[in-house]
Amino acid sequence: MSGALARVSLTRVPSLTWYVPAMHLRYRFRAYPTAPQRISLARLFGCVRVVYNDAVAARKSARAAGLPYPTTAMLDRRLITEAKQTPEREWLTEVSTVPLQQALRDCHAAYRAFFDSRRGRRRGPNVGPPRFRRRSHRQTARFTRNGFSLRPNGRVYLAKVGELAVRWSRELPAVPSSATVERTATGNFFVSFVVVVEPGAELLDPLPVPEADTGIDLGLHEFAVLRGGKVIENPRFFKRMERRLAKAQRMLSRKTAGSANREKARLNVARIHEKAGYRRSDWIHKHVKTIVAENQGIFVEDLHVGALSRGLHAKSFREAAFGIFLRRLEVKAVRAGRSFRRVDRYFPSTRLCSACAAVTGPRGLGELKVCNWICECGAVHDRDANAELNLRREGRRLENECRMVAAGHAET
Repeated sequence: MSGALARVSLTRVPSLTWYVPAMHLRYRFRAYPTAPQRISLARLFGCVRVVYNDAVAARKSARAAGLPYPTTAMLDRRLITEAKQTPEREWLTEVSTVPLQQALRDCHAAYRAFFDSRRGRRRGPNVGPPRFRRRSHRQTARFTRNGFSLRPNGRVYLAKVGELAVRWSRELPAVPSSATVERTATGNFFVSFVVVVEPGAELLDPLPVPEADTGIDLGLHEFAVLRGGKVIENPRFFKRMERRLAKAQRMLSRKTAGSANREKARLNVARIHEKAGYRRSDWIHKHVKTIVAENQGIFVEDLHVGALSRGLHAKSFREAAFGIFLRRLEVKAVRAGRSFRRVDRYFPSTRLCSACAAVTGPRGLGELKVCNWICECGAVHDRDANAELNLRREGRRLENECRMVAAGHAET
C-alpha cells in the first residue's frame, strides 16, 4: 500500500482569491524491515513514546505547582541529555536523538494548538490538552535530514536502525525534508516523506483543459450528484464489512487479557478496519482524479462536517468521509490549475428553484425523503440535480466576482 497525500498552505489575499505560496506533499511507501530492524524500530517507538509522555508529565506537574511551563529547550536538556546519564533512562542512548527531539516538538505543537483553541486563535473545533501516548495501536517516529538519507540502492537509511527496504511506487518530485517511519495497528511498516515544492513547479501530469464546470451536491443515498445528473453511488465500504467486524469483536471480547489468542483476535479486528479504510481511500482518490480531469471549475457546498458527524445519521456521515473527499478534491484541483470554490453552507441550494429563483423547495428534517418537488412556477425538480445546478451557478458568480475584484486591485 502506497500513496501520496498533500497539505497545501492556502493564504487569503485582499483580492479574495487564493494563491499557493508552497506545497508540502507527503509520499507514503510500504517498508519491509528485517527481524533485527523490527527490534530496533520497536525500541525506537518506545523511546519516542516515553520522551513524549515525560514532556506531558513535566508540563502537568508545572501547572499543578503553579510554575511556568518549561520550554522545549529546557525539556530537551532535562529529558534527553541529562536523562541519558541516569540509570532509569540510559537506554535512550540506544536510539537516535533526532526522533526524540521531534517528539518534544510534537508535544509543544500540541500544547500550542490547545492554548490557541482556548483563546479563539485557532479555527475549527476545540482541541483538548495533550494526553499520554499508549504503546498499542499506531506508532511513529520522525527523522529530519540529519537522521535519514536515501541510498543509491533504493533503500532508506535511518540513524541507528539501518537501511530499510522500501517498495517505491513513484519517484519523489523533490528532496524530502523529513521522513516518518510508522507501524500500523496490524504490524505493517510504512515510510512517508515530506517534500516542499516551490510555486509554479509542475506537480501533476499535464491534463487537458476542459471548458465545462460542475457543482457537486453531496448526500448519503447518492454520494454525489454532478453536472448533467451524473451520480456517484455511495459505496458504504464499512457497512459491507460490519457483520464481519461485529463477529470479530465478539471473538475479541471472549479472549483472556494478555493471552496470545487475544492478540490474534485484536489483529483480526484491526485488519478489518484497515481494509475498509484502504478501500475507501482508493475509491476517493479515483473519483477525485476523474472529477478534476473532466472539469475546469469545481463548486461544492462548504459543509460543516464536524456537526454532521455528531448529529443525526452521524455513523453514515463518518463512513462517507465527506471531509477527506473535499480536502483531496481541493488539493488536486489546485495542483491541476482548476478553479475550486466553496459555496456558503447557508446558501439554499436545495430549496432554491433553478427556474424562477423562488425558495419553495423541501425544508427541514421532515422532508429529507422528498426526492422530487414542484415549484409554484410549475417547474418539476429532482432534489439533487436542482441543488447541483444552483451550486454551479453560485460558484460561477463567486468566481466572476473574485476575478473582477482582482482585476480592480491589479489596475490600482
